[in-house]
Amino acid sequence: MYKILLIEDERSMRLGLLHALKAEGYKVKAAACAAEGISLIKAESFDIIITDLRLPDASGIEVLKTVKELSQETGVIVITAFAEVSTAVEAMREGAYDYISKPFEPDELLLVISRFIKHNELVNENIRLREEIRECKRFELIIGDSPAVREIFEKINIVAKTDSSVMIYGESGTGKELVANAIHNLSPRKDKPFVKINCAAIPDTLIESELFGHEKGAFTGAVQKRRGKFEDADGGTIFLDEIGDLPQHVQTKLLRVLENWTFERLGGNEPRTVNVRTIYATSRNLKDDVKTNRFREDLYYRINVLPMTVPPLRERREDIPLLINHFIELYEKKAGKGEIIISPAAMDALLSYAYPGNVRELKHALEMAVTFCKGNIIAPACLPVEIKGEGLVEQKPPTAAYSDLSVTERVRAFERELIARALEETGGKKKETAKKLGISRGTLWRKLKEHGFPAADSDLND
Repeated sequence: MYKILLIEDERSMRLGLLHALKAEGYKVKAAACAAEGISLIKAESFDIIITDLRLPDASGIEVLKTVKELSQETGVIVITAFAEVSTAVEAMREGAYDYISKPFEPDELLLVISRFIKHNELVNENIRLREEIRECKRFELIIGDSPAVREIFEKINIVAKTDSSVMIYGESGTGKELVANAIHNLSPRKDKPFVKINCAAIPDTLIESELFGHEKGAFTGAVQKRRGKFEDADGGTIFLDEIGDLPQHVQTKLLRVLENWTFERLGGNEPRTVNVRTIYATSRNLKDDVKTNRFREDLYYRINVLPMTVPPLRERREDIPLLINHFIELYEKKAGKGEIIISPAAMDALLSYAYPGNVRELKHALEMAVTFCKGNIIAPACLPVEIKGEGLVEQKPPTAAYSDLSVTERVRAFERELIARALEETGGKKKETAKKLGISRGTLWRKLKEHGFPAADSDLND
């Protein structure tokens, strides 16, 4: 509901317009002079200010300037006498949205207000679309066909249909933001705003203002009032990345907001209500943080409604060839090069590396490789030193038979060889084997079954 302030000294006109605006469903306050109007403007927020240019104590231009100092996004409509067109033009130069000349019917003013609302919605939609276009320039696809990725796809389809809070766990670089994008894009809110904020990237002193907005003078540097991310996301989805890094005092306020979806801007006392769907992500172990009182237990249970985990790349190694092909195709186009070929030795290095930085590390490695490769062939020398020099295990030159396999077959053969070596080095102890390979025992069991190891039928706790 749009909130309007009407500043008009002529009593009959003020009461008539007040009645007409309220009849249209607007939330309206009225003032009889500039001083009263400015006092209200400084005390609370309005979406639209309607002011007469000729007031008993000041010019409507002064009111306009005050409004624009406090909030550029507030629309101002000025009322002017027929002979004051030049003053109205001045008001437009100062930032007024439009003017209307006396005498006029209430319907004429309602039409101007309706135009402003549509204009404002278009501006906000353009801002949102520009943000989406900016995001689309980055890697926005979840690439993979492994059982782990197929399970993620299934969960995304399920949770997207609900309006419940989603908590996404995963190491840095696994693609938690991509999962959040997919959930929003498949949800009933897909045509509404999708607002993102990284709680770890904003100083503790500013995070509350970023989330909930602030009024002018709320703190040093708050030269004008500002909407927060929750207001920007109204009707849509808000994604709070690295929620585990949220300061304790903001955790408390967030918990209160999630209980009734009402809050006040920093430095303000006017309740604001929003309708948003929340998605969270963290690379931290929130259960451990609850035990150490770093994270509020009641907030944890409030947000951990639909948990899902994005597996690290080392637990879905069969997806690496698909990712390699995707990134090479992406960067060869950007670099303006022809078809890029990856040498067997470089492929071996990429397939055997542990990727502590996950998909993000692989992406950056291939961007570097495509950029620096000569003759359109990626050799090991084109790769980052960590990848070309330190595989998950000691690398061996591929045999002739190994080189003749397809990329998918090579990955499968290489993976089986890694598991076999690890089992041999640990004396067949599955718990130690899983730890050596950097995967969970459940993933190891699945891999043993896939590759037909007899050990798959034995106890994984040994």
